[in-house]
Amino acid sequence: MAGAVSAVLAIDSFTLAWMHSIEKIRWEEDWRVQGKTLVITEARIRGSGAGMEPPPDAVMKDGVWHYRPRLPPQAVLRVTHSPYTRGYELCSAGHCQPLADHLPEIENIAVIELRGCSS
Repeated sequence: MAGAVSAVLAIDSFTLAWMHSIEKIRWEEDWRVQGKTLVITEARIRGSGAGMEPPPDAVMKDGVWHYRPRLPPQAVLRVTHSPYTRGYELCSAGHCQPLADHLPEIENIAVIELRGCSS
């Protein structure tokens, strides 16, 4: 694909984190790479607000809502990189950094696709 930028990360699980653009509340999703798919194992919301109520089965622990989204394995996750909101963070092995740091030539506005790949 013309203009595409890619990166390969040797990880088998990660947390995708972001800040809600209006409420400024952190969201986190834990994902595991399973073959060529991504499986969500848990999600957390560090509060609630407009359009971001936790699901009914969520449990509050230490001020954070914890729950397990009911999603089938995903072939691809798509997130939007934009200068108008705080960027996504990718966390692995206890270290978080902006997702865009893995893609230094990314355009100001771009769709980032996360995929699993088997080794």
